[in-house]
Amino acid sequence: MSPAEDRWLDRDAGPIVRPYALTGGRTRPAGQTFDLMSMITAVRGLQASADDLEPEHLSLLRLCRVPASVADLTADLDLPLGVVRVLLSDLLQRRLIAVARPAPGRLTDPQILREVADGLRRL
Repeated sequence: MSPAEDRWLDRDAGPIVRPYALTGGRTRPAGQTFDLMSMITAVRGLQASADDLEPEHLSLLRLCRVPASVADLTADLDLPLGVVRVLLSDLLQRRLIAVARPAPGRLTDPQILREVADGLRRL
């Protein structure tokens, strides 16, 4: 392996791709931002062209066949949150995904918080 190739390969992890390479150097999503709790769903009936999208976009669309939160998508793809938000904004601009935001008041409902705390204690 040549020295030039060696700096793009981690012996244990494989090829290294910097996050900004996945987003074309963009660090913020275009348009709206995505809350961690927002539910993302792929729009049914629309076919995404592999020519127009990066592999990460296609992976996101596959994961979004069933509604998934931005937090879950970030964990499933093992990518930084900022990168996932930029990729989601690309898909939203192409109308390939739908976004459902959580109801504002429900996240601070004391009953829900108690139930979450009880569930965590049982773990």
